[in-house]
Amino acid sequence: MSMGVAECMSSELLRDLSPEEREDVERILRAAEGRAEQKALEAARQSATSLVRHKELAMPGATLSFEGLAYSAALPDGSKKPILESCSGHFEPGHVVAIMGPSGCGKTTMLDMLAMKKTSSYQGEVRVNGHLRDPHTFRRIAAYVPQEDRMPEHWRVREAIEFNARLKQQAGGSGHDVRELVDALLSEFGLAEVAGTYIGGAHVRGISGGQRRRVSLARGVAARAPILFCDEPTSGLSATDAELCVRALQAITRKFNVLTIAVIHQPRVEVVDMFDTLLLLTSSPGRLTYFGPMTEAPAYFEARGLRVPSHANPADFYMDVVTPGSRADASDALVAAYRQVLAPAVDAAAKAASQSEGLSVCRMLQAMVPEPESDARTLRPETRVSERAAPWRTQLAVVLCRKARITARNPVAGALTMLIPCLMGTLLGSVFQGIASQMFLQQVPFFFILVTGSCFQSMGFMAMLIDERTVMKYETSEALYGEGVVALSNFLIDVPVALVGASAQILIAFSFSGYSSDLLQTIFCWTLLVFFVYDSLFACVAACAPDAQLAQLVATPMLTIFMLFNGFVITRGGAPPWFHWVFELSPNFHTMQSLVTNVASTEGPEAEVIVDTFGY
Repeated sequence: MSMGVAECMSSELLRDLSPEEREDVERILRAAEGRAEQKALEAARQSATSLVRHKELAMPGATLSFEGLAYSAALPDGSKKPILESCSGHFEPGHVVAIMGPSGCGKTTMLDMLAMKKTSSYQGEVRVNGHLRDPHTFRRIAAYVPQEDRMPEHWRVREAIEFNARLKQQAGGSGHDVRELVDALLSEFGLAEVAGTYIGGAHVRGISGGQRRRVSLARGVAARAPILFCDEPTSGLSATDAELCVRALQAITRKFNVLTIAVIHQPRVEVVDMFDTLLLLTSSPGRLTYFGPMTEAPAYFEARGLRVPSHANPADFYMDVVTPGSRADASDALVAAYRQVLAPAVDAAAKAASQSEGLSVCRMLQAMVPEPESDARTLRPETRVSERAAPWRTQLAVVLCRKARITARNPVAGALTMLIPCLMGTLLGSVFQGIASQMFLQQVPFFFILVTGSCFQSMGFMAMLIDERTVMKYETSEALYGEGVVALSNFLIDVPVALVGASAQILIAFSFSGYSSDLLQTIFCWTLLVFFVYDSLFACVAACAPDAQLAQLVATPMLTIFMLFNGFVITRGGAPPWFHWVFELSPNFHTMQSLVTNVASTEGPEAEVIVDTFGY
């Protein structure tokens, strides 16, 4: 500091003080000066630490180039409808790229092809650092954020980001590195204040829609991917939330050296200025009209006789002139101008990038792992890159931990698995209290209700399973974990919980019935077996059905048929001969047969006659 704090005080004020008081004031001022210097040093130290941390978190640059990229959709009559005509281009790391265009121009199709999400065949090739994409390893260096936020409602914000960070952590990383990355992302995306809040959704109150979108973007960055693809990250958000999302993307792109490619739909003026590169398409079919720096776009269009009006949103103007059929439509002229003016340079840049090989996927992954100083100059040999970053044991631990937390926090799941079975067991036992002392014919409805209640118990879980399947499909497509991991996690959590609920219902009902304990094993095991049969059946239906409504429509007839052909409602002798095969397939029939025959063996000859009547 050039001037001490004590020197800044007026000498006239000090003159009125006694020597002792003047000495005390000067001592206090010197102490204040020391504290001020200490605060300045601490602020400088924190700033330097932040810069070092961001430097450590920065990723190796990844360029993306494509040549001859085109797509045509197959029509029912066998013909082809062109969606996106052949185009080429090149993107540099540290840039935020906007893909814009009217509906039907193929912008999402282009993003999916670049991100390797397009399942149908298309033309062209895409290279990363001059290397052809490898389907086995591309997902290790690329992250995709879909248009819809797909996250469990009872997840907390920090847990969601940490989930991706742990499963995408490179070998050799530590838990401290994960925490530093998560803290940095929470700060950059403005989520630090809601880090402990639920994600929320339609049934759970949580963070706002704009914050939920930022969590999805933060999860994509947490994957430590040098390339980030975003499908309409501002769709459905207010103008302020959209600006916050793109501003956070811009900051992350600069600090972490990420290449961010986003499909954007008519952003506000402030958002337009945050993009470095504009790729503008027209429709019918999709064709390039501009590919270059966002700041140079107004001058390019003005040179074509299309001046952006003063105080107007450039994005709105661009959309007007490239939309076929609009009043300002100039799409054909702009396509022709692009092919004549910009296309040669763009194609040459894409070709040059494809011929210039940079870091391979293996080298990029190695560069993300901090090295000891002694090994910094030693070039490690390239090794085979696995499809997923985390080993199988880590995948299981992380997914299992999330499943346990969400199940414990979800009151609906607890009610379905524990409370309702206990209530049903109590109700059933109260209605049939002391049924063992009644005539055997009156005992049969007790077994029918007991078995039927076990069948219905798992039907309510199908909607939850379908929601979990949607999340699982997205996360497995990002190579976070394998399908077997989530299946095993669900088995380890759902089956024990369901087993406790089903067992409680059976045991409570049995305790009211008055039957001998010698029959407990038979009644308990057979009823629990039919519960697991239908639990597996409903899980299979939920895995195949596209939504919960169709799952119910498929499961209900199957349950109804098996419930009817159980030997009590419809007996084998009373059913038409061509329906006898249904009894052999019905789990209800075999369960009822075992229960009724075992109890009848303790009741005497009259019970055996009733058994024969039912056809057991």
